Amino acid sequence: MRLFVRLLSTLLALAVAGAGVLLAIEVGWHWWRPQDAPLLVPWPSWRDRLAGIGWDSFAIRLTAGLIAAAGLIALLMSAAARRRDVRLTDPADGVSVTTSPRSLARMVGQRVRAQENVSGASVTATAKKVRVRVISKLETENELRPRLIETVGELLGEVPLARKPKVSVVVDSPKDRQ
Repeated sequence: MRLFVRLLSTLLALAVAGAGVLLAIEVGWHWWRPQDAPLLVPWPSWRDRLAGIGWDSFAIRLTAGLIAAAGLIALLMSAAARRRDVRLTDPADGVSVTTSPRSLARMVGQRVRAQENVSGASVTATAKKVRVRVISKLETENELRPRLIETVGELLGEVPLARKPKVSVVVDSPKDRQ
């Protein structure tokens, strides 16, 4: 979600910057040659058309409603894109400690990759769940999975997490396919 908000913010900033450049070009052209037609944007015809529309018209109310709805959606999306830190136990009153899900996943990944018969692993972590996906060419899932769950559980017991996440381990092994 954070990536989407960043992309949307970038696109909106580029649109506003482009409109500002067009405005500057048009104003400069109009100052330089006031009698000539507009350079890029037909703003006199737009001005004349908008002069005939009142503030109480349906088109203005609809446009205002759509802009308000788009703003509310953007506000809600940016609020939902907050950083999702993993809380650790507080070492003292008034002190709160957090870590990122990425650092927790790295820690778990290093411990899992150090295990015997593990050729590769990918780990994703949140405050509620740690998902481990392991590749092993020498052991089946039934042989390796309990050992990895125990290893990850021991590691999470060593880390002072405020809330212990649920552990999910999946082993991908060619021996299981036979």
